[in-house]
Formats: sequence, C-alpha cells, structure tokens
Amino acid sequence: MISANNVTYRVGKKALFEDVNIKFTEGNCYGLIGANGAGKSTFLKILSGALETTNGDIAITPGQRLSVLEQDHFKYDGYPVMDTVIMGNERLYQIMKEKDAIYAKEDFSDEDGIRASELEAEFAEMDGWDAESNAAMLLNGLGIDTGLHYNMMSDLNGNEKVKVLLAKALFGNPDILLLDEPTNHLDLDAIAWLEEFLINFENTVIVVSHDRYFLNKVCTHTADIDYGKIQLYAGNYDFWYESSQLIIKQRKEANKKKEEQIKELQEFISRFSANASKSKQATSRKRALEKIELDDIKPSSRKYPYIDFRPEREIGNEVLTVEGISKSINGEKVLDNVSFIVGHDDKIAFVGGNELAKTTLFKILTGELEPDEGTYKWGVTTSQAYFPKDNTAEFDNDYTISDWLMGYSPVKDITYVRGFLGRMLFAGDDGVKKVKVLSGGEKVRCLLSKMMISGANCLIFDEPTNHLDMEAITALNEGMIRFKGVELFSCHDHQVVQTTANRIIEILPDGTIIDKITTYDEYLESDEMARKRTVYTSTATEED
Repeated sequence: MISANNVTYRVGKKALFEDVNIKFTEGNCYGLIGANGAGKSTFLKILSGALETTNGDIAITPGQRLSVLEQDHFKYDGYPVMDTVIMGNERLYQIMKEKDAIYAKEDFSDEDGIRASELEAEFAEMDGWDAESNAAMLLNGLGIDTGLHYNMMSDLNGNEKVKVLLAKALFGNPDILLLDEPTNHLDLDAIAWLEEFLINFENTVIVVSHDRYFLNKVCTHTADIDYGKIQLYAGNYDFWYESSQLIIKQRKEANKKKEEQIKELQEFISRFSANASKSKQATSRKRALEKIELDDIKPSSRKYPYIDFRPEREIGNEVLTVEGISKSINGEKVLDNVSFIVGHDDKIAFVGGNELAKTTLFKILTGELEPDEGTYKWGVTTSQAYFPKDNTAEFDNDYTISDWLMGYSPVKDITYVRGFLGRMLFAGDDGVKKVKVLSGGEKVRCLLSKMMISGANCLIFDEPTNHLDMEAITALNEGMIRFKGVELFSCHDHQVVQTTANRIIEILPDGTIIDKITTYDEYLESDEMARKRTVYTSTATEED
C-alpha cells in the first residue's frame, strides 16, 4: 500500500495540492485524471519520492518495491536492452553484476566463494534464473523484436526506447507500479498487450493516461484531481464521468430546492414581520432562513474545445483511387503494391505496428513524397486537409498564432480567424503568442483550427491525439464522428478508432495490406485467432 497523508505541495506561493489524503491499496488499478496542469505527473513524482512535499508525507508498506516508468529516453544509451529491463529490479541487477565480477576473478578466494554462495541463494530466491526469459517476454509483448534484445539502447529508435523503459518498469513484479502516460508511442497491439498485463497484475497500479478506452479497461478506481484536491471514485473512467455528473446534478437540484425555500421564507417574512399576530412565526422563519446554506458548486477546471469540421463542398462519388503504390525508406520496403478505392462515406482507420508505413502513405497521398511505383488520384470534387505527425516545419517561423492561422484562412478577417482560435481555447492575448514557443498540445490545437478553417471534405490525420489532454481528445473524437466527409487516419486511441472508423486497413510488416469494411473491435475479434497463431508460431521457432 502507498498513501498520501495531509500532503501539500507548493510552487512558489501557489498550492498545487493542499491537504491531500488518499490511500492506494493492493490489487487495485487507479486512474489518475485531471485537466492539463492539474498536477497528475507532479503527484506521481511526489509518490515516487522524486519530489518532496511542502507539508505531509508519503507512506509505503515496509519492504514493498516501487517501480516507475521513466521519461528520459537517453538515460540508458550506454547499456544493452536486456540489462536495461532487468535494472527494473535494482537489487537483482546488483546481484547479477556482483556475481559476474566475482566469477571473473583470476585469484578466486575462499571469501569470494562464500560471498558467491550467498549471492546465488538470493539470486535463486528472486527468480534470477528466469530473469532474461521474463524480460524477453515483456519485450516481445510490447513489440520489441527478439533480434534487438541484446543490442545497445543507443541503437534503438525513440518508440523502441519507450517500450524498453516500459518493460523495465513492469519487470520483476513490483509491489507498486507508477505509470505516467504508458500508452504514448505504443501501437494498438502493444496497448492491447499492456491492458491484459495490467488486468492480470495483482499488486498496486497508479496510472496517468489520456486514453479513455485504456482507463476503462484496466482501472478499478479513478482518482480525480481538481482544484488541488483528489477525489477517489470506485470504478473506471466512464463510471467516474457518470458519477461526477450525477453528483453535480444532485447538488444543483438541491440548491434549486433551497433557493425556492429561501424565496418562500423571505416572502412570508416580508408580508408578516409587521403583523403582531404573525410576528412569532416571522421570527421563527428568520431563524430557519439563517440556517439554510447553499452548496458551493465549483465549476470544474476542465475546459473542452469545440471541434467542428464543416466541408464547404459536398463530396462526389469519386474520392480516391490508389493503385499499386510501393515505397522504400532507407532501403526498407514499407509499402508493397498497395491498392484500394475510397468511397464517399468512408472513414478509414489505418492500423498496424509499422508507424513509418502509415506516415509514408499519408505523405504520398498529400503530395509530400513520390511513390517508387504506382499511382493515386483524387476526385475532382475533393479537397484535402492534412494533420502531420511531425509538425516541426509548420511552426518554425516568427508568426503570431493569429497571423499564422490568417495565412490559411479563406476569409482575411481577424474576427473570423479569432472565432476559430476561440473554439480551440486560444482567448484574448493568446492570439499574439509566437507559434514557435507553443507547447505540444497548443500546436496540435492550432493544426486542428487550420483543418476546421479549410472547409476540406477529405481529412487525413496522422496520430492527432498525441499531446492532447482528455478533454481535447473527447472533443476531437466527437468532431470526427460528426464530420460529413471522408476521413483517413491513424490513431493510438482505441475509442477514437472504434467510434469513428467504418473501415479498417491494416498495413502488415511486409508492406502489404488487409482491407475490411468493419468496426475496429469487430476486426480485432475476427483476427484474434490468426494473431495468436502468429505469436505462437514465432515463439515456437525462437525456442527451437
């Protein structure tokens, strides 16, 4: 168990948390939620001991081991992947290194033998003989190829490093597991694997995530941070949302009844306070009036943008035809003879573990890249708006937000442009901020403003939920569902894919595709046995 006891944490004079009391117990998974800036990551750092409280303390059951998902992707570049994962159990890793050092000695003494014997006993007790196979299981589950397990961390790309650090956090069955955005940069298959791992995990988990489906799947409890307080709810994210809305509704209804009662009492007092025969009743009602207190209902600190994509022109029957597209990047074929036809009602989710393949296809369809082979053709009634995964080039300039968006607006009117910015929570002086200093989430909101103002009838999204908070993801999800046009998109948010897509195209590791008219959940169910057979076959081959 881990608990916060009267915890206050101040940044300068501002209290980010004040008098927080909460317990996280064994066998439960807690989703820590709250608006951007509410302090979710800060609270995890306080629990882990990385930050000291201003007042109060954190208590952990004696002897329990706490594990944290680290965020520094370059910290272990000097170590092999396998070593990095096993470091998740620091004591076990120390024993392994000390054993190796002793056995490497040329002048092996009696004292060395005694010490080696002690270490071997502790090593066996900690399941050390299975350490590498357990680490390999975690790496394989998260999509790290077996051939990379003994490479140096510096050889891996950014997404692979994230997965290794996650495997490190999960390794060795920790008693308390703190995960800050564990689904970031994971493909949908890796997220599904992590969901099953956490569902079967028997100890304490505290997780911060913007993925609503993930929180619904794994969480037994929800801890909501709002206005420096943490309210604990039994149940997953959807249960929290329904419960919190019900509580607010009940308080408003109670206040309404109190206001009606106050009005009746005030009217009676006003009518009869000067009447001698009614003076006692009037005095009694004055006392009753003084006792009535309205509940203080604070509005949530959460803010929801309004995302509404409205096509200026209705799309025709001929939308997009892709024929035999192939493309190699750095000598690796990521697309191989890809062909498909897009209809005017299609909302297609592109899935699969090869992120580069999806991004490459979108860049080809938007004219940023030329295919090595094959062709594509957009219909004459179509207009496209593109959300790139890497938006660095978009904001490498000295424009203000207003001027930046004005450059893409068909109506050159500052009031018109600010209307779109206002929907995306850029209010007042925000419009004069330079785009180059914006946060990741602010840049995403700018790009979504650009797509809204374009009036395009074909939208292409490459991982649009990265850097967005839960409220913005919810607003984007609703906007994508409402949109009366064609959508081609890749997204790691399961709920966005499930509720938006009516067609799934999976890009396989060899660059070919599977194309099905279905929802995402139906696609996973239909393909589940095939996936299991693939995993079983590859595992059996490795063991042989």
